[in-house]
Amino acid sequence: DAHLDAIERRNPALNAIVTLDADAARDTAKTAEAQVQAEEPIGPLHGLPIVIKDVTPTAGMRTTYGCPVYADNVPTEDATVVARLRAAGAIILGKSNTPEFATGANTVNEVFGATRNPWNMDLSPAGSSGGSAAAVASGMVPLAHGTDFGGSLRVPAAFCGIVGLRTTPGLIPNHPMPLPFDPGQVHGPLARTAEDAALMIDGMAGFSPMSPISVAPPWPSCLAEMRTHENPAGLRIAYAPEIAGIGIDPEIAETCEAAVDALRQSGATVEEISLDLSAGREAFKVLRGEWMVGQQLERLEHIDRFGANLAGNIRDGLSQDVRAIAGAEQIRTQVWRTVRECLSRYDVLLTPTAPVLPFPVEQNYPEVIDGARLENYIDWIAQAFLITLTGFPAGSTPAGLSASGLPVGLQIIGPRLGEPTILAVAKLLQKIRPVGWPPAAI
Repeated sequence: DAHLDAIERRNPALNAIVTLDADAARDTAKTAEAQVQAEEPIGPLHGLPIVIKDVTPTAGMRTTYGCPVYADNVPTEDATVVARLRAAGAIILGKSNTPEFATGANTVNEVFGATRNPWNMDLSPAGSSGGSAAAVASGMVPLAHGTDFGGSLRVPAAFCGIVGLRTTPGLIPNHPMPLPFDPGQVHGPLARTAEDAALMIDGMAGFSPMSPISVAPPWPSCLAEMRTHENPAGLRIAYAPEIAGIGIDPEIAETCEAAVDALRQSGATVEEISLDLSAGREAFKVLRGEWMVGQQLERLEHIDRFGANLAGNIRDGLSQDVRAIAGAEQIRTQVWRTVRECLSRYDVLLTPTAPVLPFPVEQNYPEVIDGARLENYIDWIAQAFLITLTGFPAGSTPAGLSASGLPVGLQIIGPRLGEPTILAVAKLLQKIRPVGWPPAAI
């Protein structure tokens, strides 16, 4: 009831939650309470209300993909990740806003309109998991589900001042998905603390025969394993201020450097390194085009009804040749080797999550970074999508606040299945660089 009350008061202005089923949630909560009273076994998320990103199927609950073609779509089956969250005891309150089929780093679509940032209602929460991030940051729900392909968990977490984690491909099953062998899009948590994110992973992770790339984690509990990595004196950390060759806002750089220095003062071993992954920018665009066509292959007949972002990405993909795709795969391998070598010498690699502060919600994307004009609408999230290329997990946690009181995110990259270490560093940062609650939650 407390969370439903928060949604009633805050969601009309934020527009983060686009489908709400309060009656079913209350019924589930009563059942959950009875199970506790009967001393029945309970899962790690028992009784916790969450929302699911509106690109992930939920049985009996509208799933629109942010697309007018599917405005009234009601799936008959849960995605595997949703079924696991239910089995872990989570109470699904509803669905969170997303750009059309998660294509875009600003959460706007023709079905529900724009989601706004809890730190400043005139600004964007980023995307494509912007609805989930805004719902968590504003206190409407304690946890939310999201997906990440080019930064869709990490960048909204940075813009909203919370923790978001792109998980290792295969750790959380992707069924159903048109490209089950693809390592690009993954599920992950959005939470207000690193420990909450670990708890949610414990409710989602694990081997599934429904996923051909599924892996079982080497730890029985992400939360328990995370707590074994919390001694800062044992951490070896690399910090790369800019990896994408697109520049960075000076205020972002200053805030991240202060956070890195705070880690050093806490006892961690921190080295600033130079790391240039900019060759991967064009490769990601090529592979993204191939992915867009594969994801939408059965829907290509609707391309003229899709929005500009989605339709443009599909057309870009359709125009590519095999030579370009093969070349992009070779560059992906080079980028992976570079980051792998770095992670052989350090426990984690840190970079700024996003190169700019939150921008006006009416703006599709920032066109200029530190005075330099961008070439296209996705380059501004290159700090995030270059890590997607590698298949390594990466999270974002608050590094501090800007002079104007906006959150700045620090990206934490770890080895495959290194989620516990990533979240241990995130917890340490949250302890030494707290940002507090946004105005919309007070």
